[in-house]
Amino acid sequence: MTQNSQPPTGPSRKDFLRGAALIALLPLLRRAARAEETQFGITEVAPGIYVHVGKYALVNGENHGDISNACCVIGSSAAAVIDTGGSYEVGKAFLDAIRKVTDKPIRYVINTHMHPDHVLGNAAFEGLGAEFVGHHKLPAALAARAESYLRNARERIGDKAFAGTKIVMPTKLVTDTLELDLGSRPLTLAARPTAHTDNDLTIFDTATETFFLGDLLFSVHIPTLDGSIVGWLKLIPELMKQRAKRAIPGHGPKSMPWPDAILPEQHYLETIAREVRAMIKDGKTLEEAVAKVGQSERGNWKLFDEHNGMNVTAAFTELEWE
Repeated sequence: MTQNSQPPTGPSRKDFLRGAALIALLPLLRRAARAEETQFGITEVAPGIYVHVGKYALVNGENHGDISNACCVIGSSAAAVIDTGGSYEVGKAFLDAIRKVTDKPIRYVINTHMHPDHVLGNAAFEGLGAEFVGHHKLPAALAARAESYLRNARERIGDKAFAGTKIVMPTKLVTDTLELDLGSRPLTLAARPTAHTDNDLTIFDTATETFFLGDLLFSVHIPTLDGSIVGWLKLIPELMKQRAKRAIPGHGPKSMPWPDAILPEQHYLETIAREVRAMIKDGKTLEEAVAKVGQSERGNWKLFDEHNGMNVTAAFTELEWE
């Protein structure tokens, strides 16, 4: 060793303790990060209108059924909820988020249609004195599917997240149009003819000119057909006549310009109908149609592979009897 060289030194005791402390904190930091990621956020998109954006995914054990948009409208004396998510756990998280922005009573829980990712959170809002509102065909649709909806939800999200989940039937039905008042804030509900389903309901907030369409409007997430493709394509031009500053989709961004928001969906449905009709005319089978129809739309939608085949099947089954 030369006169000027220094012996090698390792980390000091202080450095060692600091490192040990950081290692001990890692699990807490990871848990905090996960909590931040899973926090049920709602965003005010217009005065008194809050929207939670669901994930673009199938229902699974990670999202617990949080795959659709849920909304809250607050008036001067009360609030209304529009759709509640796909499990009791999701509905409770939504209710907790609402309570952070208002203490007004929730007078109405409105379901835009029957699908489980929109209605299985209803149970979290029981006991609040709210009326549950839906299309006049909603009770029959839910009754026919209740067992399968609940079974599938339990299997997909697990027993723990499923706990408390149940079907809650509407107590107030809409046969044509219905106005609900939240205190200087009327909401106009309209029962629509068979389209996405046979029990689609839209809501219009006059105060902010906001149009809530449920699953009559999809964006990013591929549309799903559980009603009539003919009826849906016929309804879209009628929906576009509604003057509105913004639209809230059942799946998609928290807010969209209206009526431009619905044009991609219209194009997709027109493509499916046109190509299915051509396949039927040419004597092609359902299997051939499922393999080929709509493939030009693949890059335009999330969950294309999961839903396009079912959409083609539903359209083929309907259109082969034209």
